Amino acid sequence: MANHKSAIKRTRSNAAKRARNRYQHKTTRTFIKRLKSASAKSEAEPQFANVVSMVDKLAKRNIIHKNKASNIKGKLAKFVAGLN
Repeated sequence: MANHKSAIKRTRSNAAKRARNRYQHKTTRTFIKRLKSASAKSEAEPQFANVVSMVDKLAKRNIIHKNKASNIKGKLAKFVAGLN
């Protein structure tokens, strides 16, 4: 266990940040899975805009790497474009 007051506070704040980051990342993954299960283009396009926004926020906050965000968005765009 940490001895310094600042180290104790840092431990608390790191735990809070980790929990927030994990929640945001998991929520985004859930929305990606929902988008991938869409069968019609008309229902997928509004979801796609929402998911792209979420992925961009993860990349902006350094929860995921910007290249990973780009790969995710590209794959999802290709998926949505291929729907009927």
